[in-house]
Amino acid sequence: MKKSYLLFGLSIGVLLSPTESHAQWQADVRLTTDPAISNTSNNNAWCVAASGNDVHAVWSDLRDGNNEIYYKRSTDGGVSWETDTRLTNNSSYSYIPSISVSGSVVHVVWLDLRDGNWEIYYNHSTDAGISWGADTRLTNHFADSYTPSISASGSVLHVVWYDNRDNNYEIYYKRSTDGGVSWGADTRLTNNSTDSYISSISVSGSVVHVVWADSRDGNFEIYYKRSTDGGVSWGADTPLTNNPAYSYYSSVSLSGSVVHVVWLDNRDGDWETYYKRSTDGGVSWEADTRLTNNPAASSFPSVSVSGSVVHVVWQDNRDGNTEIYYKRSTDGGISWGADLGLTSNSAASLYPSVSVSGSVVHVLWQDERDGNWEIYYKRDPTGSVTGVENIDLEIPQEFSLSQNYPNPFNPSTNFSFTIPQSSIVNLTVYDLLGREIALLVNEEKTPGTYTVPWNASGMASGVYVYRIIAGEFVQSRRMILAR
Repeated sequence: MKKSYLLFGLSIGVLLSPTESHAQWQADVRLTTDPAISNTSNNNAWCVAASGNDVHAVWSDLRDGNNEIYYKRSTDGGVSWETDTRLTNNSSYSYIPSISVSGSVVHVVWLDLRDGNWEIYYNHSTDAGISWGADTRLTNHFADSYTPSISASGSVLHVVWYDNRDNNYEIYYKRSTDGGVSWGADTRLTNNSTDSYISSISVSGSVVHVVWADSRDGNFEIYYKRSTDGGVSWGADTPLTNNPAYSYYSSVSLSGSVVHVVWLDNRDGDWETYYKRSTDGGVSWEADTRLTNNPAASSFPSVSVSGSVVHVVWQDNRDGNTEIYYKRSTDGGISWGADLGLTSNSAASLYPSVSVSGSVVHVLWQDERDGNWEIYYKRDPTGSVTGVENIDLEIPQEFSLSQNYPNPFNPSTNFSFTIPQSSIVNLTVYDLLGREIALLVNEEKTPGTYTVPWNASGMASGVYVYRIIAGEFVQSRRMILAR
């Protein structure tokens, strides 16, 4: 019999409080107001996702007498929020949601007990959260499936979870290539006699990255696996940690070929948040970096990255009370700023998620300051420096994408584009196989002429393609990285 904490969280005494503030972080916003319990996920699968000015939040809520999945959105970058939307409606528990967004299509997976055992369910909205389709059951067998995580790349969706159909817990994977309309078969990613738990997934183009906790080595370590063909085939398991203590609750995010992983680790005698990165798409990995250093528990980290800016949130009880903390790196994980306390109240703040869109950083968590658990949100409108600069405020006559300069380049270059009207702008770099290398711009821009820098350190020499989508305007150009 597996212990229940593997489903609903480690009992490791997690509590915290801030030591410094960040001038750009705005006030906490309470998103739910009801006398029942509202919960974010505790499995490091994100409960908040942003695309342009649209911010999407999911959670589970007991207001209906049993846990249901709820959704809420903001269309102005988190400044104001619309009413709650109930996504599930059945007499059993729906729990631990995960959300991903691709343009205006929002995807949600969760854990559901309506079939008499825990199964993974899915739903999506094709109009940025205005309306929702029917629930789709993704798993169907006698055993329990737990804690799903979802990541989307265009119309291709990737979901991971852990499952005990094989008499021990293993990591499973499933994908859809048509935006969630139909789904392929379950794929078992791990195969050993011990347990594999709590997976997190992130995708860039056709490269899919999965991390999880695994006890095959006699204690829990963080493992990694990737697919370079969109989930069709998978490489070998790679251990990312190697110490006699527990490593658990990993979260993965990426920007092009740079993969960032955070997890909680008690090698130092107490729970700390650790970080590790790969600059070659998961082929090789650098040394572990300890992000927190205090005698209290720092746990349940969540990571999100935009370009070279890496954002990490976690819960921490260094001040005797559980609070949400934040830390960032502006150089792709090489160096890190100071810990920043995002919350400060006498009650507990738990299970944060972080997402980035343009320059705005979004954080969601659950909070007990109101006498019961509610969902809270906080934003930093300038927390993720994009490097996108409007160099000419005169309104252009037409859309255009200039040739990058210099070209050929090593390792840095600049892109320039013009837009004559306010548009959602997407500027992406691809390799010649069509794999996404870097997402440089993905937000609404006002009319003007913009320049965007890109540093291709860690990338192989060769020809790359960059493409802009701005409203109905689409244009691509080639460039050469010559080392």
